[in-house]
Amino acid sequence: MPVVPARSRFLMLLLSLLFACLALASRSAMAAVTLHYCVFDPLGTAGDYFTMARDYQLEAKRWGVDLVLDPYTNDSLAAEDFKAGQCDITNMIGLRARLFNEFTGTLDAPGAIEDYAQMHTVLTLMSSPKLARFMTSGQFEVVGILPMGATYNFVNDRQMNTIAKFTNKKIAVMGWDKVESIMVEQFGAIPIACDTTSFAGKFNNGTVDIAIAPIVVYKPFELYKGMGTKGGIIRRPVGQLSMQLVSRSTKFPPDFGNQSREYIARQQDHAFGVVRNMENEVEQHYWVYMNTAQHNEFYRIVRDGRAYLAKSGFYDKRMLNILKRVRCGADPTNSECSTGEE
Repeated sequence: MPVVPARSRFLMLLLSLLFACLALASRSAMAAVTLHYCVFDPLGTAGDYFTMARDYQLEAKRWGVDLVLDPYTNDSLAAEDFKAGQCDITNMIGLRARLFNEFTGTLDAPGAIEDYAQMHTVLTLMSSPKLARFMTSGQFEVVGILPMGATYNFVNDRQMNTIAKFTNKKIAVMGWDKVESIMVEQFGAIPIACDTTSFAGKFNNGTVDIAIAPIVVYKPFELYKGMGTKGGIIRRPVGQLSMQLVSRSTKFPPDFGNQSREYIARQQDHAFGVVRNMENEVEQHYWVYMNTAQHNEFYRIVRDGRAYLAKSGFYDKRMLNILKRVRCGADPTNSECSTGEE
């Protein structure tokens, strides 16, 4: 066995130490990446979403990112600051996420997901690496999706238990979302522009007759004031609302998106549990039920409206096709399963 001269051994040791230092410096540089997260939570730092953001912040350090949390109670401001580059990642409701990614933004299409079992199936699919290519649109990437719960019609008169009775009624819609206005007009109702900070006030003071919202905002936004003694909540969901985490992908390490989506997917059961608990806390006398005929008519109108919006280019047809397969997998006898729509 050849003898390595002392000088050569010294040079080899020196090179080894150099490479080790470079590797350590590289890991330290990755850990030192500091980015800003505009955290939208209607309740600010006291809310559940900000609490989840703190947990996410700890996980992100393992993926090489040190997140600074900037709280927002107005999702419009958070989204605008995100677009302007004031922050690198933010969470938003799926309706707004459609402005950044039409594929995932189609999840919240009215009636496209009918219940929590279907929503769980869909969100599990969305976290799969097989669909990772659909999560990126331009410079933006959806790095996680959580359920916010079903959206319901909160009405100030419980007699409004059919679509026909929505005619000429005023319904609060997000002013920046044309889709909601078009769908409301399909009901024969009048859309009134609002945002996430004003819709509850307009419902509670009687400016609008109907507010479409998930149960998670029922108590925080005091929607029981708008319902009073005559109103209620139509038990048939309009659709499912999602909370989506959107990043400017070029700012993050290459595999950050996959790691983030896998982590958030593991939080699904907890999120569904929170939603179900909140729904169980609603006073029973507020729930207003539809009979079978009313239910079928409601979904027929919602389905027709969704198909019209898809043809008009508002929804991603690839996602609509996935959602239809999920619905038909749950109920193959549904009449829509024998049609070529969506």
